[in-house]
Amino acid sequence: MITFDTHPDNYRHWQLKVESEIATLVLSVDEEAGLKPGYQLKLNSYDLGVDIELNDALQRIRFEHPTVKSVIITSGLEKMFCAGANIYMLGLSSHGWKVNFCKFTNETRNSIEDSSQNSGLKFLAACNGTTAGGGYELALACDEIFLIDDRSSAVSLPEVPLLGVLPGTGGLTRLTDKRKVRHDLADIFCTNPDGIRGARAKDWKLVDEVVPRNSFDEKVLARAKELADGSLRPDAAEGVMLTPLNRKVDDAGYHYGYVDVALDNAERSATILVRAPEGSVASSVEEIHAAGAGWWPLQVMRELDDAILLLRTNNEEIGTFLLRTEGSIDAVLEADAALLDNSDDWFVREVTGMMRRTLARLEVSSRSLFALIEEGSCFAGSLYELALAADRIYMLDIAEEDGNPPHIALSGMNFGSLEMVNGLTRLASRFYEDESVLQVLRQQAGIELDALTAEEKGLVTFIPDDIDWEDEIRLAVEERASLSPDALTGLEANLRFGGVETASTKIFGRLSAWQNWIFNRPNAVGEKGALKLFGSGTKAEFDRRRV
Repeated sequence: MITFDTHPDNYRHWQLKVESEIATLVLSVDEEAGLKPGYQLKLNSYDLGVDIELNDALQRIRFEHPTVKSVIITSGLEKMFCAGANIYMLGLSSHGWKVNFCKFTNETRNSIEDSSQNSGLKFLAACNGTTAGGGYELALACDEIFLIDDRSSAVSLPEVPLLGVLPGTGGLTRLTDKRKVRHDLADIFCTNPDGIRGARAKDWKLVDEVVPRNSFDEKVLARAKELADGSLRPDAAEGVMLTPLNRKVDDAGYHYGYVDVALDNAERSATILVRAPEGSVASSVEEIHAAGAGWWPLQVMRELDDAILLLRTNNEEIGTFLLRTEGSIDAVLEADAALLDNSDDWFVREVTGMMRRTLARLEVSSRSLFALIEEGSCFAGSLYELALAADRIYMLDIAEEDGNPPHIALSGMNFGSLEMVNGLTRLASRFYEDESVLQVLRQQAGIELDALTAEEKGLVTFIPDDIDWEDEIRLAVEERASLSPDALTGLEANLRFGGVETASTKIFGRLSAWQNWIFNRPNAVGEKGALKLFGSGTKAEFDRRRV
């Protein structure tokens, strides 16, 4: 079983160094410490294990080192920054593993950009050697890229000429949408396996600075300090330790404090139950900081994030997530009020970022999502975002004399802070930015809405009564399980992010469609495909027909 929690004391590939307002992440990959047997991680190439450590290190910087304002990402190897994803690992991996590996890598890179945009945590890639493939894509996720000028170090995206696949972690999109590299120059760059170095790399906007070896470290540090000057992060603050999650794993599923996952392998579904806080929620800055990692908004999202990753990686045949909540609507709205009232506090801002990224991870997980609003549910405010992330929302319509009718409620968190990867709130995306609808909904914030009202306002999909509820849910789950998983992945990826496009939606869309298709093609993964034959000395044989 693959898990995603680790600690700097256990890192095999990264070193995290913090000095005042600058953190340095040094990549020195242990060649013999691959996540799975059968390959060596030579030339600072990476696999999922390397990225798990990077993701953890980023979280530690965000929460445990609040005075860090800029991060230098560099290499501990001579003349080698990073050779990218380990090719032999990819050649040995199943199709699903390759795609999920690329997806997690994408999410980690995207989180760097999210922190830069929303927390003022700036990133500088100090490419002190050859920077290829996924290594260059890591650099592309940073705010700026410095390349050492030693007449040999180059940046490259060699996946097309060498492997017959695409740069899988957003390389193409970041070249055009982020760095504004001209189309014709990008075409030359992406078909040249040797890459581009020196002044030409800067002229083509592939890097920001090219610096001689004798002044490289000095200029990198000076620029990192300049980037730190504009940060939102505090000058003085005590960090919040990310204590280990209290997680229990058994045949029934995954169990945490506020999150519980029940597996139904026969129906190929998992029920994800998210619980509201019990009792009052810390609401002042002092109380929130004292609660630390146990503050409900942070703890529940850390648990949910972990559960999503475990399901994606270890339960590939689970195709439908049934999203449920349980507890007090008032408690959730109280937590949301604390988030909004203290939004200028560094810790609250980082917790909000964790919430935003976790919800985004749920939406790009290539699973069907059904929200079930039943008796005892608390789909309110930030937890209603789970329902808005779903493909369908079912809400039980029951009379008071027959039970405990469920309600939903909106809060200010539904109108900002938790934007989707398309840059819109889920309500704005749901109603295609119809301001007249959104204005009416803003006036409903804090009001508990019953099933009929929620349906009238377009906030749920169906409202079966108590007689039809079980049969309707059962049939919906059975129907979903009968459909092609590939077709559903394509359908959901298209429908969830309608309207405006962003770099993130393009990255995940291309991964879901283009790279997914290319990873299946014999030109890449067939016995004579480029990815399979890489390093063997045998030239790939391509099916020359264009599709």
